[in-house]
Amino acid sequence: MASHNLDQAMVGGVSLDVTTGLRQVGRRPVLEQQSTGGTLNSSHLSATCKTPSKASQSSAAVMTSAYKTPSAKTPKSAGKRKTPSKGVKTPGAGDRFIPSRVGTQMEAAHYKLCTQTTPSAEVWAMLSPSQQQYRQVMCENLNGEALANKIISFNQKPPPAPEGYQNNLKVLYSSSKQCSSQKKKVRYIPQVPERILDAPDILDDYYLSLISWSAQNILAVALGSSVYLWNASTGDITLLMEIDNSSTDYISCLNWTGDGHHLAIGLSSGSVELWHPVEQKKLRTMSGHPARVGSLSWNSHILSSGCRTGAIHHHDVRVAQHQVGAVLGHSQEVCGLQWSPSGNFLASGGNDNLLNIWRCDPGSNLTGSNSLYSFNQHQAAVKALAWCPWQQNVLASGGGTADRHIRFWNCNNGASLSAVDTRSQVCALLWSPEYREIISGHGFTQNQLTIWKYPAMSKVAELTGHTARVLHLCLSPDGSTVVSAGADETLRLWKCFAVDEETKKMKERASQKDDRSALRLHVR
Repeated sequence: MASHNLDQAMVGGVSLDVTTGLRQVGRRPVLEQQSTGGTLNSSHLSATCKTPSKASQSSAAVMTSAYKTPSAKTPKSAGKRKTPSKGVKTPGAGDRFIPSRVGTQMEAAHYKLCTQTTPSAEVWAMLSPSQQQYRQVMCENLNGEALANKIISFNQKPPPAPEGYQNNLKVLYSSSKQCSSQKKKVRYIPQVPERILDAPDILDDYYLSLISWSAQNILAVALGSSVYLWNASTGDITLLMEIDNSSTDYISCLNWTGDGHHLAIGLSSGSVELWHPVEQKKLRTMSGHPARVGSLSWNSHILSSGCRTGAIHHHDVRVAQHQVGAVLGHSQEVCGLQWSPSGNFLASGGNDNLLNIWRCDPGSNLTGSNSLYSFNQHQAAVKALAWCPWQQNVLASGGGTADRHIRFWNCNNGASLSAVDTRSQVCALLWSPEYREIISGHGFTQNQLTIWKYPAMSKVAELTGHTARVLHLCLSPDGSTVVSAGADETLRLWKCFAVDEETKKMKERASQKDDRSALRLHVR
């Protein structure tokens, strides 16, 4: 009986151990169900009851098998957890940039954040280089280095070198620099006129042409009903003529011949007079226009005149019957008239916003109303006309207040080359063959003269000084000086195209070499 109780106690202990081990691991559901039942089959009991040592060994075996690594047949988990790799950086102390408040100027930073320190790109592009430099210098002088610094200062500037220190490696960094003698020289353009002349009673009329500079260096100026001659070489002033009926008639235009020996004068009555300035004598009067003559242009011995009615007459000054042709291509006043240097084209601009190109073949007369080209891109009166000296088929034209554009045309094929908005009324245009530039005279708002680099049409300089709009421009015979006539009754002489003496000497030497080489070839 005692032995039977001992066997039951041993069986209960084994079942308790197995049950406890399987419940902890939970890997074998079959054995778990057997253990939860609380009983074991008779064969297992008999085996365990016979030999206690074997029973303990079997229980140990069961415990060991319960703690074994799951086999391949065990269902895999849904996802695997990866061990953190070495690429994941632990946040450290260098993840933020803390500004140095010692080197930061709070007032300057607030000004730069809340105020636009520089103008817009469109406004900045319309400024001349001198104006841009002036603004930069003024900003530096007024604000110092405050606006040059960054808003937030992270690092301080490196300490300066001690006094008297010489860097022996400086020659390595400066060896590739361009020599000072080879640097491109910056052209100096005076911003003030060389001379100012009074022009009282000059008419403030956009559609007239009241000054002309001859090849003999004599400037003719129409002041009301009188014409004055100013000798630019000596400074002498001479009264050439004056209209008898000065109360109603006035001088509307004038133009010198190519050689500068004769002067054509257009009157408000519609007649054209030809004068000899040296003898101060009127040679002849040519009539035919019913209204005032606003523009004149010479082509050898042919004088073309534009009328307020829109008609253009051609006069041969050598014959008694002077009118040899007439064209009608404008519905309003002809305010611009220019023959090309080759004499093949005539450009006419009118108050009807049209620009007409007329072709003149050698030996033929200009008649009819059919122009070669008629351009209507301008939105205002076309008065400013100028032919390019080195590209004789290129014409520059300028529009009035409503247009404000300078346009370039190829008269061989009628193509529009380019256009630029000047933002003010274009009153006159002139070319500079020395620098390949073009200068324009303007009205409201600045009344300035603007020098443009062709064909980029970038501003080279702006010349200001007139208190009213610039009405007329003329170029001196040597091409170095421009005279501007303004509605403020002043004439201002600008030496803006002065030739460099070194460049002039180099050109003379090159021309002499070319002459010598041509002479040698001729002798051979």
